[in-house]
Amino acid sequence: MSLLARGRAYGRMIKFSHSVFALPFALVSALLAARHRPGPGQLAWIVVAMVSARSAAMGFNRLADHAIDARNPRTAGRELPRGVLRRGEVWAFVALSALGLVLASAMLNPLCLALSPVALAMVFGYSYTKRFTALSHLALGLALAIAPVGAWIAIRGRFDDVPIVLALAVLAWVAGFDVIYACQDVEVDRREGLFSLPARLGVGRALLVARGLHGLAVALLSALYVLTPLHGVYWFGVGLVAVLLVYEHSLVSEHDLSRVDAAFFAVNGWISVGYLAVTALAVWLTL
Repeated sequence: MSLLARGRAYGRMIKFSHSVFALPFALVSALLAARHRPGPGQLAWIVVAMVSARSAAMGFNRLADHAIDARNPRTAGRELPRGVLRRGEVWAFVALSALGLVLASAMLNPLCLALSPVALAMVFGYSYTKRFTALSHLALGLALAIAPVGAWIAIRGRFDDVPIVLALAVLAWVAGFDVIYACQDVEVDRREGLFSLPARLGVGRALLVARGLHGLAVALLSALYVLTPLHGVYWFGVGLVAVLLVYEHSLVSEHDLSRVDAAFFAVNGWISVGYLAVTALAVWLTL
């Protein structure tokens, strides 16, 4: 396999394009922390840290779920089950990605460096939660929710209430769309003895939980307007998120999951990028 083909295989394995989910919220947090454009060096290291953490997490997840993925028709075509990549190669990829996070954290500030092992423990730990709790969706949400907190610490060097609220919004949003995504694997999860809300509650009730989580996410994004000075255009961003979430739920139902991929990938990408664009404008208009 050529170097380019191998690079593409790694990219497919970790679904690199899905970095768009958490990264925009990290950039929103950085903008709110700086109240203007963050320094280019800070911004670059924040991006390196976020992409490295996610790459390490996804690589580790593929290793942890290797055998399960091989028995699931939906995931049997992934790179590890098909033998496109070997476990040793993926372990090396995870190690290098984790090192990238630690290096980027060190370049940001001492608190980021001190917390980098905690961040790695959280993103690695998610992969095993489905083995013992149906709340694994919240664990995934928490793993992505550390992105805005980390970006805030990178700029301010301390914790504050603004990134915590933003992180809770990300947690609810991610957990909600992960519940939707998990609806595809109800029978596999039950057969494998894995835990998920759809497997435990059934698809219909799980989708209701997802709607509740997404309603909570919109409420938390609204609360940011109270906590930090923002131009009124910010409400357009919140409204955009709400409309897109309603559309996302219109694509799936208890009896029709054929459009889960569209709901999961396309709509959530537009949510994160759209929210970043409008919030950046609101911050700029506030200056």
